[in-house]
Amino acid sequence: MLPNHIVRKNLRIALLIAVLFSFVERSGAQKNDDTLKEIHVRDKKNPSQDERLNNFSVGQKLTTIDSVTLEQYRMQSVANLLSQQTPVFIKSYGLNGLATLNIRGSSAAQSQVFWNGVPINNAALGMADISLLPVSMINKLHLIYGSSAALWGSGNIGGALLLESDAPSFQKKFQYEFALGAGSFGQYQAGGKIGFAKRKFNFSTNVFAQTARNNFKYENDLGETERTSNAHLNGLALQQQIAYRHNEKSTLRFIGWYQNYYREIPAAMFEAYSEKIRRDESLRLMLDWNRKSLLGNLYAKAAFLKDKMHFVDDTIKLNSENTSYQSFVEAGWKKRFSERHQLMVFTPLQISWMKPDTILRNQQKYALVVAYSYNDLKEKFKASVNLRDEVIDGLNVFLPGISASYAFTKSFTIRANFQRTFRVPTLNELYYSPGGNKNLKPEKGWSIDAGYKLEKRISNFSLLHDVSVYNRVIEDWIIWLGGAIWTPHNIASVHSRGIETENLFSLALHDWKLYLGFNASYIAATTMSSHIPNDGSIGKQIPYTPKYSGQLNAGFGFRSLYFNYNHTYTGLRYMNVDETGAINAYQTSNVQASYLLKLRTDSLSFSAQANNIFNASYQVVNARPMPGVNWLFSLRFSSR
Repeated sequence: MLPNHIVRKNLRIALLIAVLFSFVERSGAQKNDDTLKEIHVRDKKNPSQDERLNNFSVGQKLTTIDSVTLEQYRMQSVANLLSQQTPVFIKSYGLNGLATLNIRGSSAAQSQVFWNGVPINNAALGMADISLLPVSMINKLHLIYGSSAALWGSGNIGGALLLESDAPSFQKKFQYEFALGAGSFGQYQAGGKIGFAKRKFNFSTNVFAQTARNNFKYENDLGETERTSNAHLNGLALQQQIAYRHNEKSTLRFIGWYQNYYREIPAAMFEAYSEKIRRDESLRLMLDWNRKSLLGNLYAKAAFLKDKMHFVDDTIKLNSENTSYQSFVEAGWKKRFSERHQLMVFTPLQISWMKPDTILRNQQKYALVVAYSYNDLKEKFKASVNLRDEVIDGLNVFLPGISASYAFTKSFTIRANFQRTFRVPTLNELYYSPGGNKNLKPEKGWSIDAGYKLEKRISNFSLLHDVSVYNRVIEDWIIWLGGAIWTPHNIASVHSRGIETENLFSLALHDWKLYLGFNASYIAATTMSSHIPNDGSIGKQIPYTPKYSGQLNAGFGFRSLYFNYNHTYTGLRYMNVDETGAINAYQTSNVQASYLLKLRTDSLSFSAQANNIFNASYQVVNARPMPGVNWLFSLRFSSR
C-alpha cells in the first residue's frame, strides 16, 4: 500500500489539476506561413524547450521532425509518421492494433515516451501505444537514439521519443484553425484549434476526432481475397492549455490531455472471426512553473496520469479491465556560470499504481540528478557528464553517463556517448494475473555509441550525412514466453549492435527546392546466453527485430506547392527466440502532396496522401494483414 501521506498528497495534486482542467488547454504559438522553406530540416539548434536536450546531450544522436512533415501527417498517428520517416521499427498489430517502439533492437518497454518532460508510458505495461498518439496533438517531435538513463531515468535503454507543446506566446492575438479529412475504408477526421493571448495570459483549445470502418481487402494464406470485419474505430482527443506570465521572468502553465478510443479488433488470419473490442481512455494533466533570474533558471512540474483499458471478447466470455495511475513531480535548477560551464540539478519523483486483483500494487522511483556540460570558447569541443542516483522501491542504483562531441571543422563533427542502463520489471510483468512473475530480475548493462555528422552548404546546395554505430549488452533481458498463459522470463544476456545512417541532399533554385533523403539501419540483436535450458536462442536474433530497414524521401517545394515520395523497406523478422518462423520483408511506397493558398488574413491548405500505392501485400506482425493502397485527403483553414 502507498503511505497515507503520499496518497493524500497525490489526491491534493490531482484535485487541483482536475479543477484547472475544467477551464483549459494547449498554447497557440505564432505560426509561420512559409513552412515550405523548411522542407526536411531535421536537426535544428536548440530545438527543444527541455534543457536536457539542448545542453546536456551533446554526444547523442538526435532527430527533430520538421514542421512540414508534421503538418503532412497531422491527420494520422505518431506510429504512421515514425514508420515512414525514421529508421525506427514500429511493431504494429495492424489497423486498430497496438503499435510500439523498437529503437536499435530494444523491446517496447525499453523505449520511453515523454510529453513535455513527463514520462507517459503506461504504468502497468511499461510501454506506450503510439498508435493512440495523434500528430495533431503535438507541436514538436524529437527522437533520441541510444541509452540516456542518466538524464531521462531508468528504463531508457533503446532511446526516447519526446513530444512537446509549443511554448506559450504572450503577444496579443487571436488564432483559429479548422481541419477536415476523409479517406479510404470509411476514414473521416475533424479537428480544430482556437486560442488567444494577451500580455499576461495565453489560452487555447485543440480538438481532434476520427472514425473509420477499416474494412479493407487482403489476401489470405491460400491466396484468396477477404475483407476485414469487426474493425470499426472511433476516437476523440482534447487538449487544453492555459498559461499565466507573472512577469518577464516567471511563467505558470497548465496542460490537460484527454483521449477516448473505441477499437474493434479484427480477426487474425488464423481466426474464423472476431468479436474483440478494446476501449482506451487516458487522462494526462500537467502543471509547470518556470522562473529565470541571475541565480539561474528554476522550474517545477507536477503531473497526474490515468490509463484505462477495457477489453471484451464475447467469443470466450472475457471481460477485462485494467486501470493504472501515475503521479510525477520534478523540480530543478540550471545555471550557466560562464560561456564554458553549465550545471543542472533536478529531482524527479514518480509513483505508479494499479489494482490487478484484491491487492494494490505500486512502484516508487525517486532520484537526484546532476548534469554538467562544458563548451570551449571556439565551439569545437563539447562534453557533458550526467550522474543519476535513483531509488526504485528501496533498490538503489547509480546511473552515470558521459557524452562528447568535437568539431574538426564547421562542417564535420564526431560524437560519442557512454551510459549505464537499467530497467526494473513493470507492474504487469510482476503482478499480471495470470502470468506475472514476482521473481524477475532487473535488466542491466552498458551501452556505447559513436558517430559523425557532415553538414555542408555550397551556394544553393546543402548536404547532411550522418553515421552512427552502437554496441549494447543487457543482462537479464525480459521476454514473455508461453502458450495458453504467457509469463515473462529473464533470458539472460542480449547483445545489440548496429549501424545507421541519415542522408539529405537539397538544392534551392529560385522558387524551387529539390531534395533527396535516405535513411538506413542494420541491427543485430542476439541472445548471448540463456537461463532457459535448450531453448535454441543462443546467437539468434531477438523476435520482431528486423536486421535491415530503410527509408527514401524525394520531392520538391515550389512556392506554396509541396510534393514528397516516400519508400520504406523493412527486412525479415523472426517470430520466435530460436528463429523458427519468419515474416517476409516488405516495401511500401507512399506519396504526400500539399498546397497552401494565402488569403488576405487567413490561409487555406489542401493536402493528399496515398499509402502503399503499389498495393503490396504484407504483415508487420504475424497473421495481422495490413491495408493495400489507400488515400487520405484533408483541408485546413487557419488564421495567419
